[in-house]
Formats: sequence, structure tokens, C-alpha cells
Amino acid sequence: MSMDIQRLLITGANGFIGKALCLEAAHRSFAVRGITRTAYDFSSIGKNIVIDNISLGDMDANTDWSSALLNCNTVIHLAARVHVMREEADDPSTEFRRLNTDATEHLGRCAAANGVRRLVYVSSIGVNGLFTDGNTKFSEEDNANPHNAYAISKWEAEQALQRVASETGLEVVILRPPLVYGAGAPGNFTKMLRLLDLGAPLPLASIKNKRDLLYVGNLVDALITCATHPAAANNTYLVSDGEAVSTPEILRSLAKELGVSSRLLPFPIGILKLVAAIFGRAGQVNRLISSLQIDSTKIRHQLGWMPPYSLQQGIGETIKGKK
Repeated sequence: MSMDIQRLLITGANGFIGKALCLEAAHRSFAVRGITRTAYDFSSIGKNIVIDNISLGDMDANTDWSSALLNCNTVIHLAARVHVMREEADDPSTEFRRLNTDATEHLGRCAAANGVRRLVYVSSIGVNGLFTDGNTKFSEEDNANPHNAYAISKWEAEQALQRVASETGLEVVILRPPLVYGAGAPGNFTKMLRLLDLGAPLPLASIKNKRDLLYVGNLVDALITCATHPAAANNTYLVSDGEAVSTPEILRSLAKELGVSSRLLPFPIGILKLVAAIFGRAGQVNRLISSLQIDSTKIRHQLGWMPPYSLQQGIGETIKGKK
């Protein structure tokens, strides 16, 4: 059984995840309203795709949501201020809180006031922490341990939405994904693809970590499930492909799909960390060498959700979309 959705409103609709979600939702015959900062031509994402686009500029605690929320009873909130490599804000924490926490709470309250039944919020596994030790896995039962301004703002947004839910009756569903990959993914995943394409030798063969990832097609499917399944209301879910792999394993899989040699070289981890610290790349290298494992049992048991793509299929689709 699923909820009857009149119109699905998606914020951040022209982002990496947003475009994939709009395309899939339209294919499943949802009436989709995509919210963007500036006007966007959604015909570029697929033939015969009809998306009602509304541009609202930067979303903050003063955004007028009245026209956007008209006749919508479900919202999937993707828009956020994400990690900034070259931070220019004088006070990054305030900016993260303004755009991620305050804007999200405001959207939740406006949604409730305009008759929206459910809001699905994409948070971050960073709310749980930066990495896991040994064979431990993050779960929904863990105490929150956000590790930077971005993750803190996401955790505060979760708490704000839960307050809105208790005060108004709005159904809130929270998803905490790990690294999301796919064709056109921003950040480290695309950088790895570029280095493999160039045939650059990578001193990463000695890494023995385990990381859970999430293919964008799996995330999109999980979001639609959370938007439509009655049992999802007022729950938080951790979601992943369900196949934790090491950094060398993911690089070898990518190289195989690209048809190139991975050229991974053994290198002492301690020296790798030292060199990274000297060149100001400690954070990036720590993400490559650390483990981050996720227990996604809850969403599978409660909602019967299973990822439609295996890790290898997700990698294959990523490379196919890149070519």
C-alpha cells in the first residue's frame, strides 16, 4: 500500500540527486514540481519529461513557499549548503545553520500550514560521525556525533523538523546517506574517475578499510519509497548499497568498467597521512583510508526496501553515464 500523492515537490531539483529523482518520479507518473534557485529547463534531463519548475532564489527562513506548496501533499527536501572546498564565508557555521537548519525548519512549518502531509528530508551520515572502527556499523540507534559545521547543521535541521512534526502533525521522514555516487557526482568520486582515466599511479594499494556507498539510483528509489510508504512516517533511516568495500576495491572496479589499469601502488599509510598533512590534504586522505560502515537493516525490514542496483551495477551505470 502507498500514499496517494497529488503533487510531489522536490527542492534542489536541478542538482545531481535532484535531477535523477525528478526523472524517476516523472517516469513513475508522479506530478512533479521542481524547486530551483533560478529557472531551469528540465527537458534537458529526458525526453517528454514534464516538470513544473518554480525558482525561489536562495532558500532561507524568509522564503515565501505559498505558491510552491499549492496542491502539494509531499515534499522531498534536497536543497542544502554542502561542503565548501574553498570557504569564503566569514562565519561558515552561521551560513550552514542559516541555509540548512533555519531554512529547513521554515519549510517544514510552511508545509504543515499549507496542508502538506509528509516531508522527506535528506540529511547526512555525518550526523552519526566521521568514521567507524573495526567491524562496527552506524545505526539509527547511535547517539548523534556530527563532526563539522555541515553535519551539525544537518543534525539541528533533523531536530527542528521533529519539533515541527510533534507540534503540527506533519509526517517527517529522515534519510542519512553516505557518499552518493553516479554519473556526474560532485566531489571525490569524480576526481577518482579522472585520475583513473589519466592513468595516474595511486599510492593507495595498502589501504584496508571498509566503506559503504550509495548509488544515486538506489537513493532515488529509497526516497520515493519513503515518500509513499505509510510505515515510513516519523522515522529516520540509514541507507546504503549494502556492500561495504575498501578504497582499492572500488578503484579496481571503476578501472575495470573504464577499461583501464588501476595502477595502485603499495605505500605506508603513516607516510601517506604525513604527506597529506604537509600539503593540506589530511581531510581528503582520511576519507580515503578510514572506514565508514552502515547498518541499513531498519529501512529494509520496516519498508521492505531493497536497493534495485548492486554495487557493481551502480558502478557500471556510473561509467555508462560518463561515456
